[in-house]
Amino acid sequence: MTSSHPADAPGRVRRRKTSQLGDKIFFNAARGAGILLLVIMAAIAGFLAYRSALALSKNQGNFLTTFEWAPDAPKPVFGIAVLAFGTIVSAVIAMLIAVPVAIGIALFISHYAPRKIAQPFAYLVDLLAAVPSIVYGLWGALFLVPHLDGLTSWMDQYLGWTYVFDQTRAGTTPRTLFTVGILLAIMVLPIITAVTREVFRQVPRMHEEAALALGATRWEMIRTSVLPFGRPGIISASMLGLGRALGETIAVAVVLSSNSVLSLHLLDPGGGTFAQNIALKFNEAGSFGRDALMASGLVLFVITLLVNGAARMIVARRKEYSGANA
Repeated sequence: MTSSHPADAPGRVRRRKTSQLGDKIFFNAARGAGILLLVIMAAIAGFLAYRSALALSKNQGNFLTTFEWAPDAPKPVFGIAVLAFGTIVSAVIAMLIAVPVAIGIALFISHYAPRKIAQPFAYLVDLLAAVPSIVYGLWGALFLVPHLDGLTSWMDQYLGWTYVFDQTRAGTTPRTLFTVGILLAIMVLPIITAVTREVFRQVPRMHEEAALALGATRWEMIRTSVLPFGRPGIISASMLGLGRALGETIAVAVVLSSNSVLSLHLLDPGGGTFAQNIALKFNEAGSFGRDALMASGLVLFVITLLVNGAARMIVARRKEYSGANA
């Protein structure tokens, strides 16, 4: 039998009021931070849209289809055809290389490697995400580019019939969109691996144990239980990596030999990306040239928002599984 102590009632009331006050403060602070973030994003979008309108009003060419970039000429002509092509192609190459490797590494860490090996290996993969872009760029220019001559020659010899891998300027340094794609794949690999690994760890133990109890091998268990559960997470991780690949600047500027020629020969030097073009030409551009760069930046801003928004939507579809192993 329990007895109540009236003397404790005022203390409980005070603690309840203090807790409610803390909840209100935290709620309002979180809401204010969210609103502030939306205001900042809207301000950035409005600034870019205003400067873009100033540039597009005087553009003598078609902004979407023109190859040339000469906004400071007497008759300003500029377009994003080459930049859009280079940005998309290099990002697609990076995803084609990085996603399968990231899935393999994530599976090795979460389901194959012993704990003593998995933890240091996972730490090493996460540490790669902290390497600055300029370090990747210098490594790509000084090591990756010189060592790709053999690969590009082999691809030209055996895959040149595809036209895409036909090297029309043999013997040139491979500062190409293909090289940029390989470098971007290395850069986005830690992001995709880390997210995919955490998704695989959320697979319910009951599903894995049930598959093994029915006689499935480890690979069959992964194919029937882990990969179907983690598919939305893999897609969202890939799109987060794609967001970085689309906006990478310094590493691409160091490695790529840019020009205003749109070519489907990926092993030939040339091309360009949005971020690389802005980084290289911002200092030398005049006031109108900077407005033109803002217009290209607005396109990249919209593309990045769409990619990250799509990733968030995919994550939200499977949010009911977060904490499945709790």
